[in-house]
Amino acid sequence: MSSHLKNFIDVTRLNKPIGYFLLFWPCACGLSLAYYFDKDINIFLFHLTLFFSGSILMRSAGCIVNDIVDEKIDKKVSRTKKRPIASGSLDKKLAWLYVLILCLLAFIILIQFNFLTICLGIFSMVFAFSYPLMKRFTYWPQLFLGFTFNWGSVMAWTSIMNDIDYLPIIFYIGAIFWTLGYDTIYGLQDASEDEIIGVKSTAIKFKKNLTLFVTSCYFISSILMTYVIINLEINYFFIFLILFMLSLFYQIKVIKPKKSYDCLKAFKLNSYSGLFLFLSIFLLSS
Repeated sequence: MSSHLKNFIDVTRLNKPIGYFLLFWPCACGLSLAYYFDKDINIFLFHLTLFFSGSILMRSAGCIVNDIVDEKIDKKVSRTKKRPIASGSLDKKLAWLYVLILCLLAFIILIQFNFLTICLGIFSMVFAFSYPLMKRFTYWPQLFLGFTFNWGSVMAWTSIMNDIDYLPIIFYIGAIFWTLGYDTIYGLQDASEDEIIGVKSTAIKFKKNLTLFVTSCYFISSILMTYVIINLEINYFFIFLILFMLSLFYQIKVIKPKKSYDCLKAFKLNSYSGLFLFLSIFLLSS
């Protein structure tokens, strides 16, 4: 593998798919909530493919922007100091070129949708490009990540319905609390070093009441997701919502704040959590 290709894969985290899956699952859920499955299923699959491709592109671009902005911080943290930009193996001008290309490709996907969805997609750039700065000013960067990562659920709804209703908004809020919980777990990996160098996070803010905070986030998320689901037809597929909730609370059981590997392992479980949530909505809607 050439050094350029390796740097590109590393800086975009293409070798760590959980990131773009966590961006994609809310899109898939929003699409399933909106779609009338008595219509041609190919339209649903086409939209699903567009949102999956867009999730990969925008997550990749977001990772690069994050690494550019955090270059000095990453050099001081053991987990991130070997990233291509922090280590100096990837030139920042080339990194910005990658961002431009990825965003252009994402825009080509975006203009396949209706005007409202295009406007929402353009507005999402405010979240995407402000999030990397939040850890410098507030202990709530995970909340801004929640705004960013779950915006696709609203876009997916509008891509089908061409309007905004209360149900996708409730789902969006529930998904924000889900992200607030899992990204707090993710932030535990660097919490001790972040605190020393002045980087802020919910993992630091709630370090004395971490279990209570994450449990509260997951509980609120579960309540809101249940409300969304009960607005659909209830049958035995409801089991997938139960699996979603069980997967969240299992994470709380296994996390050990001082053991970064256990925190990462708990965080990665959210890829399955998202799958369970999608299956519950998809199967109950279809």
